[in-house]
Amino acid sequence: MNVTVIKPGLLSSLQDAGRSGHAALGVGRAGAMDPPAWQLANALVGNVGSEAAIECTLTGPSLRFEQAAVIALTGAPITARVGERSVPMWTTFHLAAGSVLHLGGMVSGFRSYLAVRGGFDVPTLLGSRSSDLHARIGYDRGRALRAGDVLPVGTAAALPGFTAGYDVQQLDWSLDPQPWFDFAQRPLALLCGSHWSQLDAASQQLLFSGKFSLSKDSNRTASRLDGHMLQLRAPLELISEAALPGTVQLPPSGQPIALLAEAPVTGGYPRIGQIAMVDLPRLAQRRPGDTVCFRETTLDEALTRLAAHRQRLARLLGTIAQRLERT
Repeated sequence: MNVTVIKPGLLSSLQDAGRSGHAALGVGRAGAMDPPAWQLANALVGNVGSEAAIECTLTGPSLRFEQAAVIALTGAPITARVGERSVPMWTTFHLAAGSVLHLGGMVSGFRSYLAVRGGFDVPTLLGSRSSDLHARIGYDRGRALRAGDVLPVGTAAALPGFTAGYDVQQLDWSLDPQPWFDFAQRPLALLCGSHWSQLDAASQQLLFSGKFSLSKDSNRTASRLDGHMLQLRAPLELISEAALPGTVQLPPSGQPIALLAEAPVTGGYPRIGQIAMVDLPRLAQRRPGDTVCFRETTLDEALTRLAAHRQRLARLLGTIAQRLERT
């Protein structure tokens, strides 16, 4: 089975869980910017591994499904249609062979996920099918999708609950997106970094009380934050250290940078904070111009929230699998 890209959208790429465990080789993780949305899209089509899905940015692609397919859309609210019929999100859809899915703009948020049963079966590299757009690793040397691309889909057994002969069908149940998408854009939890004490007093206060805005220069590597300029008490001479998604660095410009999925494995700027892992998907859904603000947290609180989040997600994934079996 193949899917043909008719229009690529603004920035659409193949993403899965990413390449973990290769930082010592200088290879970053990449992968989905909003992992829960990616996981739930795959769960809704019955995928149980780390299948690759399409991550859409701000506007989505138009795709022709050469054979019948089962799909799901999650993440940022995005307009979707097949012919004159709207395709809702957070549920499971069956498309007939030859169907053309048109994904438009996003009402809010920045990234949506399209999963297909069987996953997009492009070659793996270091255990992942993710496209690292910064390092040029992954599908066709790690690039975004282009018009004319033909994406293979893995083989999977038919999903029960759909009737042959209908062009478009959907299940009679869906997920509530509210727990998995930050419509209110609440403050992000931030731990003080190893160089937070080197900020001057005014900058320490601004980091947690001020409002920043997401720069138009942000990408999958980092969110650049415009607004308040932060300053150190005195210049620092630093050597490069390990870097992770969520690390907030302060370059000489004074505008903070929050590293994201395609973060480099090392960095030499002062580390003024670390965003709690549970809040990184929320940052990934902010679009240029959106407000970003932080609240101080502790390691214990961050770990407790992350554990609770993972337990809630695991329960939901199990429930989805059971409902698909009963469909």
